[in-house]
Amino acid sequence: MTKPNVLILTGYGINCDEETKFAFEKCKAIAEIVHVNDLIENSSLLKNYQIITFAGGFSYGDDTGSGKALANRVKNNLSESLLEFIERDTLVLGICNGFQVMTNLGLVPALEKPFGNVEASLEHNKSNRYQCRWIDLKADTKSSCVFTQGIDSLHIPVAHGEGNYYANEDVLSIIENEHLAPLKYAKPSGELAQGEFPYNPNGAVNDIAAICTRSGRVMGMMPHPERGMLFTQRDDWTFLKEKYIRENIDIPEESDGIKIFKNAVNYFA
Repeated sequence: MTKPNVLILTGYGINCDEETKFAFEKCKAIAEIVHVNDLIENSSLLKNYQIITFAGGFSYGDDTGSGKALANRVKNNLSESLLEFIERDTLVLGICNGFQVMTNLGLVPALEKPFGNVEASLEHNKSNRYQCRWIDLKADTKSSCVFTQGIDSLHIPVAHGEGNYYANEDVLSIIENEHLAPLKYAKPSGELAQGEFPYNPNGAVNDIAAICTRSGRVMGMMPHPERGMLFTQRDDWTFLKEKYIRENIDIPEESDGIKIFKNAVNYFA
């Protein structure tokens, strides 16, 4: 199996880089955390990688809006190199703040080429509060998204203040018709949340939790798969452990979030 090289972008305020690196390495990738300043100084580094991940956190303190400062820094210094990277057979993943960065860069949904046209936004949660909770996601099995192949549902956490996805009707129509929203907020029953809090934790239009490009190789998502990749990270793991013991079921080591990273690594198998 070919082990892809993964670049995990870090910088001021990003705080999920180590967990994301651990997730990729657990899936047998070769992962490296690279500071945005180092990448700007030597953008040719991108030629050494097959996957770029914009990790979660609060880049530049979100002082000018979530993900906007880092997006501008990348846009002003790395646009050409990033475009060359995407045009290869590569993958790009953005998680939470990384999704905000990618949206502000126009990397998703990127309906017009080349990327750079901002077609959507992630607004303040409708609750006007930071939401940190476990949620359920329903996958669109018709989506071509590399990261969600073979996935029906996920139970992973969210932790954000600006996750309320918004786009105009024309953009939303394309997203829905072309299955560019591979993950949506759902109820535990599997039904879509229909905007109902807390199942949809932020008020995102059409319950959108993730967006991908038409190629399926670029995806941004608000929930944190790296915070829900192990069984003992789950909010209900003690209940499930007791249930499995009583039903004579093996207690798993992994949980739902790891599937996102496995799909990324397996793409290069």
